Amino acid sequence: MDVGIIGVGSMGRNHVRVYSELKGVGKVYVYDPIRENAQRVRDIAVPCDSAEDLLDKAEAVSICVPTKYHFETAKKVIHKGISCLIEKPITLTVSEGEELLKVIKSASKEITVGVGHIERFNPIVGEMRRIATSPTYVEIKRHNPTSNRITDASVVEDLMIHDIDIVFNVIFKGESDHNYKLYSAGNGNVCEALISFDRSVVALSASRLSSKKFRTFYAESDDLTTEGDFMAQEVYIYKKPDKYGLEDERYTQENIIEKVLVNKVEPLKVELKTFVDCVSSGKEFPVTPEEGVKNLRVCEEIKKGLR
Repeated sequence: MDVGIIGVGSMGRNHVRVYSELKGVGKVYVYDPIRENAQRVRDIAVPCDSAEDLLDKAEAVSICVPTKYHFETAKKVIHKGISCLIEKPITLTVSEGEELLKVIKSASKEITVGVGHIERFNPIVGEMRRIATSPTYVEIKRHNPTSNRITDASVVEDLMIHDIDIVFNVIFKGESDHNYKLYSAGNGNVCEALISFDRSVVALSASRLSSKKFRTFYAESDDLTTEGDFMAQEVYIYKKPDKYGLEDERYTQENIIEKVLVNKVEPLKVELKTFVDCVSSGKEFPVTPEEGVKNLRVCEEIKKGLR
């Protein structure tokens, strides 16, 4: 299968690298309106003179342009009857996302359209979901140093949206479609959100001002506590002892700590392989456009609390 990448910035270059390494992928075509971007990867990809030229050659396309161009670019690809993976967020606004859903539904032929929420393919997410089956409290932190890569999105659509996707479409899938309460505070670069479901509380925090990069996942249940690290791809389980000891007139508690065996992978490689496999077999991509729009709706709710 020949694939294409529209938009060859930092994320687009990663798509080029991974596609060039995947079995089952033939030629890799690239297009970027900034010609130099496409030329940087000419040793492993074929630069095209226009998006139309690329769409005449590719059977599946990654859309890695800035968010404000997602809607028009995706619409052009879908009208051509070509499957596409749209980098998150699916579009700049909910209204654009809803319009894109109509475009997909009215497509001339059945194609695979997915949204690139890369953390869905991080192995710790599946492990946390398997272990923390009914958590009472969940806390996810995603803090980055300042980056010049994203200029058209707040910290909510840039970083927090990863964890919104995990909370609403994985950990609390189904429950999140019903009533929940949401509170938020912050600004364009720092945000804290508190989400209350029927039996659980979720705290999300994201920052682009941190001097240290960390991405952690923490969940408490009645019988155990689970802690994960997205970057190290490590998961630990803490269990309470059956009894407490008494030492020097003080109660002591020795928790049982288990390290979960996690098969470490590059999430982007898993994501793009999944996309290629879904296109080949005509299956639905795990992160659907409907979920992408749902994530964007939650983002807009959270942004109401920002200064």
